[in-house]
Amino acid sequence: MSGSLSLKETAAVPGTDDVAHAARRVRPWRIVAAVVLAVVAALLLRFLFTNPRLEWDVVADNLFDPSVLSGLGTSVWLAVAAIAIGSVVGAALAAAQLSDFAPVRWAAALYIGVFRGIPPLVQLIFWFNLAYLLPRISIGIPFGPAFASWNANDVITPVTAAVVGLSLVESAYMAEIIRSGLLSVEQGQRDAARAMGFTPAQTFFRVVLPQAMRVIIPPSGSQFISVLKGTALVSVIAMADLLHSVQVIYNRTYQIVPLLLVACLWYLVVVTLFTVGQRRLERHFSRGHATSGRTPAGRGRRPKNGASA
Repeated sequence: MSGSLSLKETAAVPGTDDVAHAARRVRPWRIVAAVVLAVVAALLLRFLFTNPRLEWDVVADNLFDPSVLSGLGTSVWLAVAAIAIGSVVGAALAAAQLSDFAPVRWAAALYIGVFRGIPPLVQLIFWFNLAYLLPRISIGIPFGPAFASWNANDVITPVTAAVVGLSLVESAYMAEIIRSGLLSVEQGQRDAARAMGFTPAQTFFRVVLPQAMRVIIPPSGSQFISVLKGTALVSVIAMADLLHSVQVIYNRTYQIVPLLLVACLWYLVVVTLFTVGQRRLERHFSRGHATSGRTPAGRGRRPKNGASA
């Protein structure tokens, strides 16, 4: 016998006919919100396409300028390098924070507190001027002879300062993201894996990490977007990123706003493409894990074949 009622049986049930023919409730606030959004969108489009000071012809002429594309490539690889180095160091810091040895936990907490507490721009300027504090960089035995030594001004270039500064900042944030992901996996999962004879390495890579990645990936993606936009700060230390490239052009042509629009458009393109990839990666690690994010709040999927829940 089917778990659902036929139309005739439904009509025979008292009160169901009224429900079936009930008028859909009108929500005036939705209509008001739609009208307001439409008006705002119309005003924005009118401003973008009728304001001659935006100079869209200048934007089109410089959008694919070789120096702009070179700066875009610099921004992208710098963000990738910072998030990669930051993830490796952050994983070590996360493990240190979860250690049973208190001094290691304290050292990791101090590191994270310092590099999260100082603004990235201040750190970039500090590392760029490291030669003032450390004229020569040496490698050798602590408190003993040095095996090799270099002039700090030759080592700390704008590229080096940018990679070091952004990587240290990202390592502090990634440490907290990875730690929260590992803590999201219940201890019972680890106990069950050990009971099945898994080694600690097998437990981590087969049981803990796949589940933790569902928690780690979304904030990690947001952090990559943040560091990608944060690469604009390296223009202060004269590194030829995307912002610095358009600055060089508008300092010559005095067309400031159109060139800034060029930078904005490229940032939007790269962030949008990465967001699409991030969504696919999230779905990959969410397979087999029930979520309610695919449907609007309060609405489930319609049962198939009329079967009731």
